[in-house]
Formats: sequence, C-alpha cells, structure tokens
Amino acid sequence: MASIRLDNLRHCYMPNPKTPDDWALKQLDMELDDGGAYALLGPSGCGKTTLLNIVSGLLEPSNGRILFDGQDVTGLTPEQRHIAQVFQFPVVYDTMTVFDNLAFPLRNRGVDEAQVRTRVHEIAEMTELTEMLQKRASGLTADGKQKISLGRGLVRSDVNVIMFDEPLTVIDPHLKWQLRSKLKELHQRVRTTMIYVTHDQVEALTFADKVVVMNFGQAVQTGTPEELFEKPMHTFVGHFIGSPGMNVLPCEVNNGNAIFAGQTIETENRLTGETSGTRIEIGVRPEFVSFSETGIPVGIAAVSDAGRFSIVDARHEDQSIKILVPEGETVPEGSAFVTFDPKRTRLYADGWLAGEAS
Repeated sequence: MASIRLDNLRHCYMPNPKTPDDWALKQLDMELDDGGAYALLGPSGCGKTTLLNIVSGLLEPSNGRILFDGQDVTGLTPEQRHIAQVFQFPVVYDTMTVFDNLAFPLRNRGVDEAQVRTRVHEIAEMTELTEMLQKRASGLTADGKQKISLGRGLVRSDVNVIMFDEPLTVIDPHLKWQLRSKLKELHQRVRTTMIYVTHDQVEALTFADKVVVMNFGQAVQTGTPEELFEKPMHTFVGHFIGSPGMNVLPCEVNNGNAIFAGQTIETENRLTGETSGTRIEIGVRPEFVSFSETGIPVGIAAVSDAGRFSIVDARHEDQSIKILVPEGETVPEGSAFVTFDPKRTRLYADGWLAGEAS
C-alpha cells in the first residue's frame, strides 16, 4: 500500500500545446492517503482515464511528478510501481482454471506453491469464487470473470494500489449492485489504496471514501459524498451529482444579495466586490425547494413519479426549477409559489462558489 502525491501534474497528447484547451489534463496537485478508497468521477473526455494511466505508469506525464510514499516513481514502469489494474472488460486466461488464474501473479514471481495455495484460497473466499476454483474461466459469466480480475489484484501482498477503469461496464444491471457492495466490503477488509474511474455517480458515491469530480481536465472538487452533495464548490459538481441535479438559476446581485424573479433570495453566502462581466447564479438542490403560500411564482410543467417522491418540473418564465416532493404530499396544479431553503441556497460566480459565508 502507498500514499500517492501528484505534484504539478499536467499532460497533453499534442507536441506543442498553445492554449489551455490543448491540455487533456490541466495542472493537478493532489494527495491520496495510504489505504484510501478514491473515485475519479466525470463525463467522457474529462481526463479521468488519462490520470489513471499516469498514476499506473502506462502513460508518462508531460509535466510534473508522481510520488508513492514520498518516492518519485514518474519514470518507473507499472511493474516497478507494484500496480494492479482491473479494466472495463475482464482480462482472464480462458483456458486456465479459476485457481490457476488467481495463482498466476504469484507463480510468476516465484512464490512457494504452499503459499500460493493458501493465498488463492483466502482470496477466493473473499471474492466468492471458492466453489468455482476448479472450473475453467471460459465458462464463467462476465461478473464471474471480473471477480477473477479483482482477485488477481488482491492476491499479491506487494501491491501499492489497485486501479479500476470502469470495471462494471459489461456487468448486467441487476448484478452491479452486488459487485459494488463486494468492492466496498473488500476494501474495508484489505485496506489497500484503491482508485476507481467511472462516469456513474452511483458507483462513485457508493464505493469511495472520497470522490474527485473532474471536468475538462480539471479536478473541480475533491470530497466525501456528503461534502459534494451538501456543498458543491462549482455548479458543475452540483449539476453532475444528484438525481436530479442542483437547480442553477441566473440572477443579479444588489448589495451582495441575490435577486431572482424580482425578489431578494436569502443565501448562505454573499457576493462582495465588482461583479461586472461575471456570470452570477443561484444554486439550490431540488430537495431544498418547497411549495409555499407566497414566494417565486411558477407554473407546473410536469410531474414524474419516482416512487418515494415525485419530481416536479416547475417553470418561472423560461427557467426550469426542479422540486422533490415526498410521497403522500400534494403537488399543486397549474400555478403555485416556491421558496428556497436559505441555508442550502448559494451564490456562484462564473461557476465557482462565491463570497464569504454570511
């Protein structure tokens, strides 16, 4: 296991980058604790797989350093870094038994056969493969093969970090929850540093202790699932995390206060200083929007039943405001008024959380 530090890291696939947009990975400084479970979360093309490949040693960064426990490993191979990687598609030896697949990394390093047998049986128990040890890998389902890939990463005791690159892509939806739960359980048992790449917020938030939200080659915010939900530092984080995501509404500012729909909106923070040329917005999650007797006038455009709550799409002029209404509560018809919880409503300037807490 190892702590990982990314120092002034950048990467570009072009030989002569001229603009910030040319960089696939913009400047990144980050520390990942020894034994932590991390997720790199973001849309396709945001740089998360590039970052994963740099940490693993499959790709050399254009600038910066990667340090494991304080040692510069930037020029080392994945083997020298003691990396295990689980890819989107299961990588197994179909002609081998499950036992031999799990044993392969150990035998390849000359480990004594008695130790190999002990370790393989231990990992097979963890990954629920014990009953399949003598079966050929070719006969297993996709989730079974992915368990073998995971087991091969766990079987070595010298692994510094296990990397997961969208490992549930080919898994049937009804089995994804089981594998996510198994990964979380395994991390709690072995406490190996793990980094998990995904575009699926459910996978990231259920697996990781901390999530790195990425967009356009930047790490926009790093935090626990609770921190990302409760206090997004950027409107992208608020919109990307949550179902539905955070309402982001354009507004004006008067004496540091937000003005929306001609009304002063109480917010947790205030915006001070010059705002000319700055895009100012209010961010509030649908969970913290409520119907009321007075407030912002809206029309009810659509209501979707989501089981324990309804998702209401309300409109003020051309602005959509999503509202989560708990099961059993009445949704107004036609027109209504809404208010925002002032402790959960924030001002953003050019996308970033603005001002000082009030």
